[in-house]
Amino acid sequence: MSPHDNRNEEKRGDHSNYNDLHDHPHDLQPIDPREAYLWYLEEIENEHGYSESTVQAHGYRLGHFIRWCEDEERIDNLNDLTGRHLARFKRWRKHDGDLNRVSLHTQLSTLKVFLKWAEKIEAVKLGLFEYVQPPKLRGNDDVRERFIESEFMADILRYHEKFAYASRDHVVMSILWATGMRVGSLRSLDVQDYRPNLARVELHHRPESDTPLKKKEKGERHVAINDHLCELMDDYLAYNREDVTDEYGRDPLITTEHGRIHKGTLRSTVYKTTRPCEIAGEGCPGDEDPETCEAAHSVSGASKCPYNYSPHAIRKGSITWSLKNDVPAEKVGARMNVSTKALEKHYDMQTKEESMEARRNYFDDLY
Repeated sequence: MSPHDNRNEEKRGDHSNYNDLHDHPHDLQPIDPREAYLWYLEEIENEHGYSESTVQAHGYRLGHFIRWCEDEERIDNLNDLTGRHLARFKRWRKHDGDLNRVSLHTQLSTLKVFLKWAEKIEAVKLGLFEYVQPPKLRGNDDVRERFIESEFMADILRYHEKFAYASRDHVVMSILWATGMRVGSLRSLDVQDYRPNLARVELHHRPESDTPLKKKEKGERHVAINDHLCELMDDYLAYNREDVTDEYGRDPLITTEHGRIHKGTLRSTVYKTTRPCEIAGEGCPGDEDPETCEAAHSVSGASKCPYNYSPHAIRKGSITWSLKNDVPAEKVGARMNVSTKALEKHYDMQTKEESMEARRNYFDDLY
């Protein structure tokens, strides 16, 4: 059965519960879906201070919904949107984008946020957002394909900028995202490997003092970093780094009170800081109560959260974000220490549609 047939089948079925919206007084003001979409993006950028990457991500995801309103349903007024429409959109989007459970969950969650905002400007019926039903994620759901989305990573870093600036966790997450390096590479860095005057960090294979690189000498490289990350690292070194040496007399960049940080501690840091409930304003996708959820109560238990991310998922997300922004694959591979072949096979998590759009600028002016 085609997506179109599925939609017609759903239209013929009994879905009265989708239209059983809250019957409260609510004077709606007519507004075109695209006008509301542009208004929303402007507001989250200017009023809420979302980063450019987050605004772009919201725009990309909601763009499919606007396209569906205009081309599939001919909806020219958001006031007319019903729960049944949302059920049809969910089915249409899954088939149209050939989305897996994780991607569909992410896109519908963004739509839910948009509709909650639209309710505030009297554009949709009260409670309509409750009829958006993202699929629930399971602990092992699409594990091999999971990667952290740029807008969620932006939320994590923005949270630390405000509440834990230049903390060890802030620096760890910032370096992993900005460079896409492995946790073993991050652990290997000494203070002297950070060259603020050259805006870079230098990776060296030092197996004799317990900091080997995964690809040994082939993993050695210089990685450029931007001014913002340099400033963050300077403040960390000045105020928050534990002033200790390791057992070999070296000065680790990332430390605990006992010396160089362990890889397991770095992994725990990532699991902890990527729990949705850890970030202000983020609820649990599984509707768990943080007060009773075992994974929410300790760093050691954070890995049990089915909705957080591993260090490898950050590496995948960083690589994918670079490719989405038209950085050539060979440049990404050199920076992240991965072959172009392996990058395309294992690390590029773009959908076919996103890959097409990333290539578009190279060819639009050729023909």
